[in-house]
Amino acid sequence: MTELPQSILFCCDHNAVRSPMAEGIMKKLYGTGTYVQSAGVKNDLEIDGFCISVCQEIDVELSRHRSRSFDEMEEWGDDISSYDLVIALSPASQRRALELTRFFHLDVEYWPIMDPTGLGETREAKLESYRQTRDQILERLIARWGNPMET
Repeated sequence: MTELPQSILFCCDHNAVRSPMAEGIMKKLYGTGTYVQSAGVKNDLEIDGFCISVCQEIDVELSRHRSRSFDEMEEWGDDISSYDLVIALSPASQRRALELTRFFHLDVEYWPIMDPTGLGETREAKLESYRQTRDQILERLIARWGNPMET
């Protein structure tokens, strides 16, 4: 476990499932002391409804999340070099983050988090896949920064 950085950027492929989950859960667990945002390699999807549902189960509100790409992030003045840590949740986002940060002294970590989209035939099976992804993120956050109840 390490001390929380001042700013974290979570990233994945579309900023529609894994990175918004990580952003929302991080804010819920550790409060506002760390600036937390998320982005995707592409922005071609809206926030996923199953993602919203399984996060509501743990009191994390994601329905107002607006997906954005790395390019849009920079267009809006949110420079990747201003983050202390980038956590990539997919191989494509790890490659893009490393490419964008090669000229900056910036830590990029890769957390291989399961992509639940396309898994499960029934609504309940799909929800179970999304819960697994949510729980993987929760476990990684607590392993990295400790139980928020103790901080």
